[in-house]
Formats: sequence, structure tokens, C-alpha cells
Amino acid sequence: MLAPLRKLAGAALILCALVLSGCQEDLYTNLAEREANSMIATLQRNGIPASRMLQEDGRMKVVVDRDRFSEAVRVLEDAGLPKQAFATMGEVFQQEGLVASPMQERAKMLYALSEELSKTVSEIDGVLSARIHIVLPDNDPLRREASPSSASVFIRHESGLKIDPLIPQIKTLVANGIAGLSYDKVSVVPVAAPVTQPASATQPMVAFLGLWMLETSVSRAMWIIGGLAFLVVALAGALAAVIWRQRGHRTYELESYR
Repeated sequence: MLAPLRKLAGAALILCALVLSGCQEDLYTNLAEREANSMIATLQRNGIPASRMLQEDGRMKVVVDRDRFSEAVRVLEDAGLPKQAFATMGEVFQQEGLVASPMQERAKMLYALSEELSKTVSEIDGVLSARIHIVLPDNDPLRREASPSSASVFIRHESGLKIDPLIPQIKTLVANGIAGLSYDKVSVVPVAAPVTQPASATQPMVAFLGLWMLETSVSRAMWIIGGLAFLVVALAGALAAVIWRQRGHRTYELESYR
């Protein structure tokens, strides 16, 4: 007799999960735990509710309300999140098939140096992203004058960061990281990111069933309450049907006994 109730309860749980998941959307997937936490903290500071979920492969994903998706993307982009992924020396020089030519090895070396230095500079507090372009001319040993090496550094940083005192240190870091590169041949171009105003102050609050919530969350609350009301009615109907069947069965047994 309880089997229909159990099935209905299972269907109720599935329906609740569908209602809740239907209001949320994956913002970013395949994230490390630290990066997912940084994203959630940034979104919450800007008044955007967000949560993290564990994927089957152990990585994390960040989900937000569907009606705040575009706003969340903009906020994270302004904050330089997710952080750019850089290739390591081991990944660049991973053996693949045939032996590489000297020109290919040189190109790999330039790319690996650029990635390693870009990663180091991007880890400076206040730096949102960094790219380093290296020029190492292939000088002819028979020439009297060799062309000097050079490097260009592009930095996108937070608007409140005082970047000028850091530029000499960045130039020294890049010059010491590349053989044959002098300090004077390193140029740094800093660009301040625009200031993002918190969106929480612009989101109107409304009253719904005695509770104050964001106007954009009312539709989600209506779906949840409507789903719960449907489940209560369905469970009450199923329980009434079970009781009616039990009473009918007992009446039949009494009449048979007589």
C-alpha cells in the first residue's frame, strides 16, 4: 500500500530538483577549488548570488541564477577571472613524434619563456592579466653588429593599483629571465581595468508573501512555491486513495467473514 506513496515522494524530490536546477545555469566549469572560491567571492561582493558544485571528475563548477548570467560574466571579466592558463616548460617541450628541427626548438623556447614569465607577472597582487612578447633575433655569427634582443610586456591591472613603482621591478624580472636581454630593451605597457560598480544597489527589492527579495528572484520563488503546492495536493490525494483502499479491503473482509 505504501509503494504508491514512495513513488510519489521520489517524483516529488525529482520535481523539486528540476525546478531548482532549471533556474540556475553553469557559469564556468572545470575549475580548481581556489579559483572557484575567488569567483564566488567576487560575485557576492557585487551582489550576485552564486554557488559552487563538485563535478564527477573532482573539479569544481560555478553556477548562478539564469537571469543574472550575463551580469556575472561581465563582473568576472572586469576582475580578470578566470585567470588565464599558461603552459609550462614541460608541456611545451613534451616529446611529440619526430625530432623537432632547430627552428622549431627555438620557437618552442621563445613560447615557453613567454608563458613562464607571463605567469609570474600575472601573480603580482593587483595584476589581472599579463602577456610578454619576446624577440630574440637569429644573429649571423659572421656579422660584426648583432641585433639586440627585446621584450614587450602588457599588463592589465586593477584601477587602484599603483603600477609605476612596480614597472622597474617587472623590467628587471623579465631582463634577468632571458639570456642576452638588457633592462633598457624591456618595455612595459600598463592598462587600468574599468571600475565595476556593485550591482546590489541597483537591484530593486520587492515583497513576496511577506518576504523581501530581489525583483529578479520573484519568478523563481513562484515556481518553487507552485511546485511545493502541487506536491502537497498530490501527496494528499495519494494518501486519501490509500486510506480509501484500506477501508474498502477491510469492509470486504468483514462481509466475507460473516
